[in-house]
Amino acid sequence: MHRYPRNMIGYGATPSEAKWPGAARIAVSFVLNYEEGGENNVLHGDPASEAFLSEIIGAAPWPGQRHWNMESNYEYGARAGFWRLQRLFVEKAIPLTVFGVTSALARSPEQVGAMQEAGWEIASHGLKWIDYKDASEAEERADMIEAIRLHTEVCGAPPRGWYTGRCSMNTARLGAEAGCFDWISDAIDDDLPHWMRFGERDQLVIPYTMDCNDMRFAVAAGFGAPDGFFEHLKDSFDALYAEGEAGSAKMMSIGMHCRLLGRPGRVQALRRFIDYVQGHEGVWCARRIDIARHWADVHPPVTPDLVPSQMDRADFIAAFGSIYEHSPWVAERAFKLELGPAHDRAAGLCNALARAFRSATPEERLAVLNAHPDLAGKLAQAQRLTAESSAEQASAGLNALTDAERARFQAQNAAYMEKFGFPFIIAVKDNTKASITAAFEARLANDPETEFTAACAQVERIAFHRLKDLLP
Repeated sequence: MHRYPRNMIGYGATPSEAKWPGAARIAVSFVLNYEEGGENNVLHGDPASEAFLSEIIGAAPWPGQRHWNMESNYEYGARAGFWRLQRLFVEKAIPLTVFGVTSALARSPEQVGAMQEAGWEIASHGLKWIDYKDASEAEERADMIEAIRLHTEVCGAPPRGWYTGRCSMNTARLGAEAGCFDWISDAIDDDLPHWMRFGERDQLVIPYTMDCNDMRFAVAAGFGAPDGFFEHLKDSFDALYAEGEAGSAKMMSIGMHCRLLGRPGRVQALRRFIDYVQGHEGVWCARRIDIARHWADVHPPVTPDLVPSQMDRADFIAAFGSIYEHSPWVAERAFKLELGPAHDRAAGLCNALARAFRSATPEERLAVLNAHPDLAGKLAQAQRLTAESSAEQASAGLNALTDAERARFQAQNAAYMEKFGFPFIIAVKDNTKASITAAFEARLANDPETEFTAACAQVERIAFHRLKDLLP
């Protein structure tokens, strides 16, 4: 694999400040999955009955048959669970987003009316609540198009958000290509919204959750009792709220299902959590469309000038061939590595270049060392340094030495070169004239092997500083 498509860095160690409305410390997104009537069922043209997320222990699909208990379990969600949750959220005046399976919405007009009357956002949860991992791209696209059409017919307006759930590797791209969604949520990869590029479209992704989700009442390693659900939500909220107080506000999603959390033995845990949330200042309970609009306004997509993992060979070498002084072969070899989004930032590409440098022969690395100029040497005096070296030496004041300082540097350069056979190299951006002089003296006492290693490490450090001037 020459290019690695997965993004393993995201916002990195210092996420962007969310800048939620009202300087909120956290954005909380309650999501109600409405799937009842859209699940696998031979009545819906599916090959077997549903077997996922129910109260039925050890449920398995019944090929070619209806499953009375499974159907009635889902019917409970529509008949009772939905209304219990609807009353709670209306009472607490909290807006939420519905992930509505379109065929389920079409079979539940009164519930749709209640959602709309409450001002909830109704997003699309796909045409049917089925697994798309083995579906062809054409089949999945066709279902998405039909879901949008039917949603518009049932709800009176097209969906602005999308979440398939049981998705394929094509889902997010197909959602972006549809061109009509302000957000998609088929990702569980972050605590903040983020942009993904698909062709010429920047698509906003608002990540969902699988841990702060009542689905864990229906899986083996899940919540054994409502208190476990409440405690997990509370702890998650507390951690994110504290991060927001420290200036790094995040988003929390809570996933709910009518047939699961709508049960009387569980809904009280949700009520306690809502009361806990409403007891805090600086909490923004928002629909996903509100979060999407805020993010698009405050954090619009930005296309960087240089994206290393997407560049062709010639452009890559032209951009980064001088990072290692007069040694473009380092960039040539780094280009052949498995680069991905993590290498589009300074630290990532620095590591890729360093890998190419470290795996080179000692002779090749020695040539890189010898390609560096003496500090404040003849090349500097003649103004024949590379642009990078000239700026670096100037940053430490080496372009404005007194005669005594220049003489001292020249003497140290000569002594160092005589002992080790390559110029003294140090990342001057990390140093001052005084610390450089002290390092000269200390490193002159090293044995050749130790100093070769030290010089190579400094070359890598210089490369990092150069990359920071070019990349995020």
